[in-house]
Amino acid sequence: MDKAIEQLAREREQRVKDAVDLKEPDRVPVLIPMSYYPAKFAGITIADAYYNPEKWRKAYIAAVQYLQPDRTSLTANQAGSVYEILGSKQMQWPGHGVGVNSSHQFVEGEYMKADEYDEYLNDNADWVIRRYLPRVWKALEPFGELPPFETSLFSLPFRNLATPEFAQSFEALTKAARIAIEWQKETAILAQELEEIGYSQRGEGMGAGSPFDMISDFLRGMRGAMLDMYRCPDKLLELIELQSNRQLERIKSMPPADHFTLCFTALHRGADGFMSLKQFDTFYWPYLLKNIKAMVEKGYTPNIFFEGDYTSRLERLLEMPKGKVVASMDRSDMKRTKEVLGGHVCILGAVPPSLLQTGSVEDVKQHCKWLIDVVGKGGGYIMAPAAATDQAKTENLKAVVDFTKEYGRYR
Repeated sequence: MDKAIEQLAREREQRVKDAVDLKEPDRVPVLIPMSYYPAKFAGITIADAYYNPEKWRKAYIAAVQYLQPDRTSLTANQAGSVYEILGSKQMQWPGHGVGVNSSHQFVEGEYMKADEYDEYLNDNADWVIRRYLPRVWKALEPFGELPPFETSLFSLPFRNLATPEFAQSFEALTKAARIAIEWQKETAILAQELEEIGYSQRGEGMGAGSPFDMISDFLRGMRGAMLDMYRCPDKLLELIELQSNRQLERIKSMPPADHFTLCFTALHRGADGFMSLKQFDTFYWPYLLKNIKAMVEKGYTPNIFFEGDYTSRLERLLEMPKGKVVASMDRSDMKRTKEVLGGHVCILGAVPPSLLQTGSVEDVKQHCKWLIDVVGKGGGYIMAPAAATDQAKTENLKAVVDFTKEYGRYR
């Protein structure tokens, strides 16, 4: 990194850090998460993000260099061939289940059945291998034929392991693992190239989210988890507690942050419309708050994406450590958000994706002006899209960056 870029990188990082510290930087910082937008910018397909790392890397760097935000974020994905080899049942990705220019889709389901709480809680390692993995990966279906691990204490299940199906499973695992490791190297190269043009990727993807979301997303599905709040709340809470303790142990094992490190976490089921405020206080917030505090104690700065509408829950967010968290907003009332959270945590967002996709440049400028005047007043604010930028117009994203740099000055 040459000295001019290094100086610019320091200025960008300090600008964001000042906002997180609830100060007024020289101007409002602007963050643009790229998501799949580089494909549109460069005229390639989103499928290239899964199959052509060199083409994707060039598109990503070009998009960032054109927009010139203060910060961007790299969302690492998996090689499409890994999903193909293992036969993913949970993922549809560009060209496989969705169009080559469509975003990936997670296929939610009840991968843990309603009557399997005790089995999971009693020996979840056994359950994951013999129940979960065969349900989400086609190549691992033979694992479902294994006997309980406790019966294999003194002998291995050779009859199962000797079958052609098991041999194929291990062959697929080995092949997929090798490709996945090479793909990780490609992602690391992209992250390094972003560093070299002045965009730090330290800490991205290291956040710790809601235990309820983990259960809802990966085990019980939305329908199952919501029914369980009524049908078996004690079992659900027991599982939430287990997941929470494991997350806290993982955070405890992390090295302390020795520099400013934003850690992104997206929330899925805590917003209005998914659960009542009472349910939020019982099943969701206490455990998420523990994770947030644990990350802060380690020196990290959680960047929490409060997806959906959290207007009725804003007072709860005041329990987050002051000046240590970024509250990334989606559909919450931003005026009310500033009234409640201003001066307590940094607020990020919330330019609607619909506006970026269908509005005019003037429409975008007017919305950004309102956000700067209302939410940016007094500092503690970062301009950003409310959600994914996949289909945004290039001129609109550029307007967000350029207008904020021009109009959003504090001094």
